[in-house]
Amino acid sequence: MFRSLKIIATGVASLALSAAAVAQSTVSIYGLMDVSAGRFQNAGAQRVWRSDSGSMSTSYIGVKGSDDLGGGLRAKFAIEHFLRLDQGAVGRFDGDAFWARSAYVGLQGAFGSSVIGRNTTPLFVSTVVFNAFGDSYGFSPAIRQLFTPTLLPFYGDSAWNNSLAYSSPTSGGLSLNLLANLGEGAADATGRNIGANLLYFNGPLAATVVYQKVKNGAVGTPPGYTGQNTFQLGASYDLTRVKLFGQFTQVNTQAAAGSKTRIYGFGAAVPVGDLGRFMLQLNSARASTPVETGETTFSLGYDHALSKNTDVYALYMSDRVTGLSRGTSLATGMRLRF
Repeated sequence: MFRSLKIIATGVASLALSAAAVAQSTVSIYGLMDVSAGRFQNAGAQRVWRSDSGSMSTSYIGVKGSDDLGGGLRAKFAIEHFLRLDQGAVGRFDGDAFWARSAYVGLQGAFGSSVIGRNTTPLFVSTVVFNAFGDSYGFSPAIRQLFTPTLLPFYGDSAWNNSLAYSSPTSGGLSLNLLANLGEGAADATGRNIGANLLYFNGPLAATVVYQKVKNGAVGTPPGYTGQNTFQLGASYDLTRVKLFGQFTQVNTQAAAGSKTRIYGFGAAVPVGDLGRFMLQLNSARASTPVETGETTFSLGYDHALSKNTDVYALYMSDRVTGLSRGTSLATGMRLRF
């Protein structure tokens, strides 16, 4: 796999170098490697001692580039591939697409940015930004309860195929991100997916409002499924000694047996000197199917930077679900960006 990626990246870089005399083109290879080891246990499941990839951040490798078209306009592309370091396997899971993280081409200029291909959803971006554990699928209660939930299935993934994404310039701290895709005749297509978020960053305060509707690309949908709507509010405030996070998310599934899930999240990140920080996040989910069930997930972690690109971490998580025994996980790991 890495040999193939190296060949692809070398070929892309060679093409860019040959064109350098004609235009201002750039190509770069980048990524993140995350591996941990410890004891992992979901609610109602057995404890498992294992190594794991992506406990703190999902491991990936990418190639991106741009071409200066003049007049402030640039063409750009990116292809990004998830991988599992503990197994040397392709993707986040068996059957995942090779370029599942991103695969797009588009234009960027004074109007903002517009790209087409496979693009990350605005809902995922806002969920990552407004919780203390970021994009941790292993230990972030916000990510786990929304994108890999125990109570109810969540449809749409963190990125959509066949999608057109637009990101506006930032004005007064505000920016807008839009995303829509086409079903393209797929058997599970009942219409277009649409998503949007509004982001606000001004000094210590940040906030977001998000809407998403998923009507295609959803595997294993219930009988009579016509769509799933998600609405989210998020905010953070940096008090220097502590950064606070808050989120509210509601997910409604339209099907023969409809369902509604509400998720409340509260978190904090506390700097320790110049290199470390403690993180804690508590999320509570309530689902009506129509029987009401609940899940409460609490995570505590410490992250310590060894350099600008490398850090080590230790994480603890407690997960309680109605009718199931409590799950507890404890792990330590290392992340390297390049």
